[in-house]
Amino acid sequence: MKKKIEEYTGPAAGWGAVKAVAQALRGQMEIGHDVIAMFDMNKVDGFDCPGCAWPDPKHTASFDICENGAKAIAWEATSKRTTPEFFAKHTVTELLSWDDFHLEDEGRLTHPMKYNPQIDKYEPIEWDEAFKQIGEKLQNYSDPNTVEFYTSGRTSNEAAFLYQLLAREYGTNNFPDCSNMCHEPTSVGLAASIGVGKATVLLEDFDKADLVICIGHNPGTNHPRMLSSLREVSKRGAKIIAINPLRERGLERFAYPQDVVEMLTLESTPLAGHYYKVRIGGDTALIKGVMKVLIERHQTALEAGQPPILDTDFISTHTHGYDALKNDVLTTGWKDILRVSGLSREAIEEIADLYSEAKNTIICYGMGITQHQHGTQNVQQLVNLLLLKGNIGREGAGICPLRGHSNVQGDRTVGITEKPSKHFLDKIAQRFGFQPPSEFGHAAVASMQAISAGSANALICMGGNLAVAMPDKEACYAGMKKLDLAVHTATKLNRSHLLTAKNTFLLPVLGRSEIDRQASGAQCITVEDSMSMVHASKGLLKPVSPYLKSECAIVAGIAKATIPATKVEWDNFIDNYDLIRDAMEVILPDFDNYNARIKIPGGFHLTNAASERRWLTQSGKANFVPTEGVIEDPKSAVNSELILATLRSHDQYNTTIYGMNDRYRGVFGQRDVVFISEGEAKKQKLKAGDKVNIIALDSNQKPTKRRLDNLTVVIYDMADRSVATYFPEANNLITLDNFDPQCGIPAYKNIPVKLEIVM
Repeated sequence: MKKKIEEYTGPAAGWGAVKAVAQALRGQMEIGHDVIAMFDMNKVDGFDCPGCAWPDPKHTASFDICENGAKAIAWEATSKRTTPEFFAKHTVTELLSWDDFHLEDEGRLTHPMKYNPQIDKYEPIEWDEAFKQIGEKLQNYSDPNTVEFYTSGRTSNEAAFLYQLLAREYGTNNFPDCSNMCHEPTSVGLAASIGVGKATVLLEDFDKADLVICIGHNPGTNHPRMLSSLREVSKRGAKIIAINPLRERGLERFAYPQDVVEMLTLESTPLAGHYYKVRIGGDTALIKGVMKVLIERHQTALEAGQPPILDTDFISTHTHGYDALKNDVLTTGWKDILRVSGLSREAIEEIADLYSEAKNTIICYGMGITQHQHGTQNVQQLVNLLLLKGNIGREGAGICPLRGHSNVQGDRTVGITEKPSKHFLDKIAQRFGFQPPSEFGHAAVASMQAISAGSANALICMGGNLAVAMPDKEACYAGMKKLDLAVHTATKLNRSHLLTAKNTFLLPVLGRSEIDRQASGAQCITVEDSMSMVHASKGLLKPVSPYLKSECAIVAGIAKATIPATKVEWDNFIDNYDLIRDAMEVILPDFDNYNARIKIPGGFHLTNAASERRWLTQSGKANFVPTEGVIEDPKSAVNSELILATLRSHDQYNTTIYGMNDRYRGVFGQRDVVFISEGEAKKQKLKAGDKVNIIALDSNQKPTKRRLDNLTVVIYDMADRSVATYFPEANNLITLDNFDPQCGIPAYKNIPVKLEIVM
């Protein structure tokens, strides 16, 4: 496609989405049963969307699918195939020269493969032989903690549960997973503040909210089905605030493809009535400013004998630490707040007005909040704001972290964590008769540091594209090639598979849309959405190859070959997934009657103590947690003139590139661009179409060797002193050491940089 930059004037979704879906289907799928099956996605007795984790209203809609959901299923159900014949034609060295789009666009993997370093090619291998060789390797390592077990958020609850059993019976708690790179600040920050690391709201709460604050996320691209919920909020007259460095169409207006009138009249529904372009890295400063206004007004009201601004009853009954928070906020100067947030005092006071006037408020946030050196504290500032008015633990109010991958939250619920509780481990020991290790293991950064340092022997991956998703490309890529063993379970080829170890296996897995037939018949699996609803998913399509295995079967195959005296009844579990759920019910709280409850349309909700105002914290209450200063990344960004954030294009899902367009931002046929405001461009002596190099700065504001070269300047409506470009290409601008010390998430969204004009 020809490269061009062209302003997009339409709404989110609408006819643009319909056209994009048609193009995706035409480019990937055979017209027939495979396309018809899409109508069963997100329905009872159908399969759950492999895209985002936004909940489904009732799982009964006639056609509950968004543009990016359609792209995801077209990408998975493609008629293209990556066969042994393909691998026979291409060396790994050659394939490493391909771009990420064309690697995955080659199609679905069809056979188990093993890398042959003698000829630099992947070759077919029988499943039993692959399991045998993997098992022999794993048995030979004297220390189980030299093996890293990575989990992608596409993994089902059942497979994730079996996977953690495999690793723990083997002897390690090394569980790097994709949550470590997206919402670990949620798990850590919310748990410390309110005792639960998950959303406190249900979808029905959006029907009762007076105000929805959307901060640090872009629903039009990253969780498009949320647009339908925001549309209903807007239509009933409730207010929506958008706080984001870039003006995103998915926060402005939306044309609902299932509304015939809206589509035929080319009308759309306005979403955010108030839009605030916070400087990248300025969220903490902004929220502190809003709280400063509210607390000062509250004190003034009390002194004048007027009704309180804050919920004093809730604060006194349910919270701890208010005085410390108040002191911190009131002593934070406006000069710092305005400089770092990039917003005027009038704008901050307007946000405070809107929040103060609303009875019920929901705050929704994404990775624009979490992916910072102080991402955990960012999350806690949002909780602090909600607690001031008692907006947690009642209808129409609460915190709503927007999980990206479709079951990343479920994987954590069923045991994918490097820091397991004693209760969880004791339950495993009682049920299965082996003693799991208690020593905490590695999360993603620690795992990749071990791999890069050469202290790891093996990496087992349940999906994902770990090396590409991580910072510091040179260190990660070199480390992957030093491994003794790498095992990749995947549907398609990606770059991490080409960073070959001494022994590398590529194991093709069933997609979520495909029938998983075992000895007892066709199986269903379960997933958990962003709001803790657990429901069943059952594939309907014929597998693309008879040589595919399910995630569960692959885990069991590796386990039996690795642990000959295993205590786990692997064969029974694979014959009938109901038995896996029976075992999960014994170990996991709130999973009682698991098999019965997943047959209920929409599934069942996992108990959330904070939503019931039961605070599972050390203080026994919801905690106000102050944070020093207003800089999200003080080690790197305190004096930076320009801060860069990485972001997705609209034709992208995590590291998967569906195409080269970013429709809503007006970018077509290319990804080598950098977004900058008109005012900042003038300051930098740039104009649209200029070529620049991005150079990362160190903590002393000195240029480093980390850079992206020859990017095209795109003038965009966004905050000044900020720039943005796409990941994963930009991930190499940060190091493996640039992460939040509280939770370990890499600081992808706050990179100090300078621009160098290409002459």
